[in-house]
Amino acid sequence: MSPLVREYEVPGDDFARAGEASGHIKSMLKELGFAPAMIRRVAITTYEAEINAGGGHVTATITPDAVKVVFTDHGPGIPNVELAMQAGLSTAPQNIRALGFGAGMGLPNIKKYSDDFDIHSEVGKGTTLSITVYAGKESS
Repeated sequence: MSPLVREYEVPGDDFARAGEASGHIKSMLKELGFAPAMIRRVAITTYEAEINAGGGHVTATITPDAVKVVFTDHGPGIPNVELAMQAGLSTAPQNIRALGFGAGMGLPNIKKYSDDFDIHSEVGKGTTLSITVYAGKESS
């Protein structure tokens, strides 16, 4: 199987469409016969990233051995990535928290359920997040 690449645009602050890209990726993985445990990990990481991105571009690359998903947004950026990686820290505004989002577990969950995790962020320019989940690896 040659790599299967899919690209998605994720609208910012449109919770009615939240999860469309991650849902589509999850469906593709099921159709391709990936193990349920791997699909679950990919679904968790991609949904968290999609919700937290606040809009942007997603590229998913699927091979028999792994799923790599890259999220790029042009949002405000993260001033302190190390601090943002701490469980419970949230930068979500009150209106988002009122919807039940913003618990501060997005980045920690993405790191926990991915095998490779890389984040680059620049204040005023945005964030790029790379997530890889390998086939055959146990859940974190």
